[in-house]
Amino acid sequence: MKFRGASGYRTGYAGLMKHHLMKHQQIIDGIDVFIEGQGAQSIVMIHGWPDTYRLWDAQVAAFQSSYRCIRFTLPGFDISKPRRAYSLDETIRIFTDIVEQTCPGQRVILLVHDWGAGFGYQFCMRHPELVARLIGVDIGDASSPEHKRSLPAAAKLIVEAYQGWLSLAWRVGGHVGDSMSAGLARLMKHRGESRYISSAMNYPYFIRRTGAHGSYLDMRPIAPPCPMLFIYGTKKPFMFHSPQWVEQLARKPDSKVLAMPTGHWPMVEQPDAFNQSVLSWLAGSGVENSD
Repeated sequence: MKFRGASGYRTGYAGLMKHHLMKHQQIIDGIDVFIEGQGAQSIVMIHGWPDTYRLWDAQVAAFQSSYRCIRFTLPGFDISKPRRAYSLDETIRIFTDIVEQTCPGQRVILLVHDWGAGFGYQFCMRHPELVARLIGVDIGDASSPEHKRSLPAAAKLIVEAYQGWLSLAWRVGGHVGDSMSAGLARLMKHRGESRYISSAMNYPYFIRRTGAHGSYLDMRPIAPPCPMLFIYGTKKPFMFHSPQWVEQLARKPDSKVLAMPTGHWPMVEQPDAFNQSVLSWLAGSGVENSD
């Protein structure tokens, strides 16, 4: 089944789910967790800014006949929940609870993007016993010394501008902060629905810039403890990884780096190619023998 970029994200998945496979919901640590599909292995999908669990619609549709797909909206990102910031330790504890309660006794496949990658990498390194395979999308060693050195001056200015804008939108809050956030998402060619975007999603940028809520200073350098597939888009003003990092990852046994002719959201812009790449790598990486 083919999914066009935006429509696959917004509407293509709804009709399919009327007819297909197991689906249920749990509430864990106040987070709505959706479990769909069947299979011996589970894929835990974690989105970033400015998305929700809906980001992975086309992936669930493609993977659910062979894998249990587990997804949720990041803590603090759900517009229907009270606005609050979460520390790194709180976020990782929630991830741990979700994995242990939905997949008891099982190591999972972790599929992550944007801030979901930033948090997911930290979770994976702190709890390698819970992760069998890691799939990172478009975020590598972002903000590392090597990555910062690889960025041209213009890219550094862009990063400073958009992160400062989102941090300010968090401070402002309310309708104005929400409009600031949605406006930047449109500028970045985000294809999701703006009605789910709010300034509440911006707290990671506020924490990074101010050191509030425990700061992110104890984030570890990214060193995947398991085989990793890294997929990134090439049609962006700059990359979120250093050349050294991808070269090192590509040399790691059972790991792979894949460039796609997309922007920051390859799973939405080219879902068919993205899904096939993920499934092919999982089939060839021995994931079925990972437990």
